[in-house]
Amino acid sequence: MDRKKTAVDLKRSGCNCAQAVLMAYADKLGMNTDEIMAAGSAFGAGMGCMKATCGALIGAGIVLGKLSYGKGPVPSKARKLLCSFEEKCGATICEDLKGIKTGKVLCPCDQCVANAVEILEQITGE
Repeated sequence: MDRKKTAVDLKRSGCNCAQAVLMAYADKLGMNTDEIMAAGSAFGAGMGCMKATCGALIGAGIVLGKLSYGKGPVPSKARKLLCSFEEKCGATICEDLKGIKTGKVLCPCDQCVANAVEILEQITGE
């Protein structure tokens, strides 16, 4: 399964960034579609309507927690997720990624979603 492609396709078909990442891992989450969509619904346009963390990164964090809980220290994996995302995308805050104040887009949503999934695959081996 190509989770990156699935996530980007989901984003393009109407899911927000968090929902797209979460849905790409639907087979691993133990939740039905409605539960997954509800869990990610507050993170469209990043947390706080672009004022805080990118939704793709939040979705990846939720997946990481679900897949890693009970299998070693989750916070250190979350730090790796955050740092790798920032390195690949240029920021972790939606407003900065979209260049709202600067006019310079650092990373488009589709690429944020793809990067989040790619990093998750590296960290979890899924």
